[in-house]
Formats: sequence, C-alpha cells, structure tokens
Amino acid sequence: MSHDMLLGQEEGGAVVSTRGERFLVVRPTLADFVLEMPRGAQVIYPKDVGAILVGADIFPGARVLEAGTGSGALTMALLRAVGPEGRVVSYEIRDEFARIADQNIRRFLGAADTFVPRRHDIYTGILPEDAPIDRIVLDLPEPWHVTSHAAQALVPGGIFFSYVPTIPQVVRTAEALRSVGAFGLVETVEVLMRSWNIDGLSVRPAHRMVAHTGFLTTARKVQGIVAAGERDGVEPL
Repeated sequence: MSHDMLLGQEEGGAVVSTRGERFLVVRPTLADFVLEMPRGAQVIYPKDVGAILVGADIFPGARVLEAGTGSGALTMALLRAVGPEGRVVSYEIRDEFARIADQNIRRFLGAADTFVPRRHDIYTGILPEDAPIDRIVLDLPEPWHVTSHAAQALVPGGIFFSYVPTIPQVVRTAEALRSVGAFGLVETVEVLMRSWNIDGLSVRPAHRMVAHTGFLTTARKVQGIVAAGERDGVEPL
C-alpha cells in the first residue's frame, strides 16, 4: 500500500497493506501529534495540557504570553484555544528549540497569524510591545524570576500560570507570588491519569498509569490589599 492511496479517503475507513494487515484511517488528534512529533525540549503531556487550558482560563480572543516555547506542544493548544481573534506571544532563548517548535506548529496548524515567536529571555523582563496580557503561561525552571514582571504586564484579574516538575520549585514560586503583593488565589495541583481495561466482566485499572509529570500553579492578579489580606487569612473578595 502506497501513501498516495490514503489521499482522498474518508476518515473512519480502513485500508489493507500489502501484507494483508488492516489499518483504521483517521486524522491524528493534537494529543497523538504531540506524543509523536519531533522534539527539542521535553513536551508537556496531553493530560496536563487540558488542565492548563482550564486552570489558566484560556479563552477565545485572549492575549497570552508563553515562555518557553520548547517543542511547541503547549503552544499549539494555546493557539487553538485563543482562536483567530487572540494572540500567543512565545519567548524562547534557544534557537534549536524555536526552530523545531516552528516546524511542529506549521506542520499541525499551518501558518498562524496569531502566533508571535520571539527570541527573548523573560527573566530579564516582558517586552513593552507584548503588554498588556490576559494570561501568562510559564514552562521554565525558575518561574519565580518572572513574578514581578508578570505583576506589571498582566491586566487586573489576569492569570499567572507555571508548570514545574519539583516541589522546591513550587515552593519558591508560591513564595515569590505572595511576596510581590499583586497576586492572590495561589493554588497548586497535579494531574494523575489512570486508564481502565473494560472487557465484558473483566473490569480493572491498567497496570501502568501516567502519574506525576509536573505541578500546575495558578494565581490571579489582584489589588495589593486583597493579596495581603489572603496572606493574613482574610477571604479574598
């Protein structure tokens, strides 16, 4: 069976290889593509991507700042979520990662006018032309260096989000968010995913599961008095 035989086929059909094997023909989902696409940096797994989109409240038309781009897995999900009226500005300092991410994004989404890649180190600040922003999404080893920059660039009520693999990183990020005095509702979660095998009366969890991958921390930009009140145990308004 040549690849050209798949062209024009409807999804959901089947094709037979030269060895008599039957294959189901469907387009890859974003999750399929992410797990198989070329990588520079480690990707954020699909189980976390969905939680990020909801936890960071990525909405159609949102102005999102992402750092770093990595291999582009989260970038593609953000671009689909903000839609044609939104914008995703993505900072990446490594040329090789940026090149791979650009190729992956173009391969899966095509050219996207809403995607603005930049070679910039967010630890040094957020570029004036990229502010104000509605959401900031960080996949960086030291997100606590960005909290003061985010406090200046985010709109009131905007969301700060970070994704890190270890608890010490979470602790430093949460402490930095609270010390800035511009954030409240700081929360950290992780997502565990376990598949189940269902075959007649045989119903049991899979022997393996996708457990810990990273910690998801969110915070809202609020008025200083509210942020201070949350630290003192006062219920934020």
